[in-house]
Amino acid sequence: MWQPSFTASTAAIIRNEAGKVLLLNHVLRPFSGWGLPGGFIEHDEAPETAIRRELMEETGIELTDVTLFRVRVVGTHVEILFTARTKEIGSVLSREIIELGWFDQNELPRGMSPAQHRLIDQVFSSEI
Repeated sequence: MWQPSFTASTAAIIRNEAGKVLLLNHVLRPFSGWGLPGGFIEHDEAPETAIRRELMEETGIELTDVTLFRVRVVGTHVEILFTARTKEIGSVLSREIIELGWFDQNELPRGMSPAQHRLIDQVFSSEI
């Protein structure tokens, strides 16, 4: 079925040199605000450019090794997921973000989206 309109966003599973994953406690997320960093893609913007822009705007973090991981479709929303790395710590630079944290795979915040938790597990389990 053809959709006359849809939304598109990017998100990323970002790991630091210690192997911890970056999560943001977002003001607008229901239930637990913790989740993967990301945001909406702007008109005529490439998805990789969008995730790099969102991370820079919200945390000041520059990404390396950005790789397409998966595309998910939920109704009329398309989410393009990446994996990436960084050497930076970052800080909160946006009113949309309450706090940021670096978490071990097995110590993710309670109440976090089960779907995002599974995505993180998939990325960690796919490593050689």
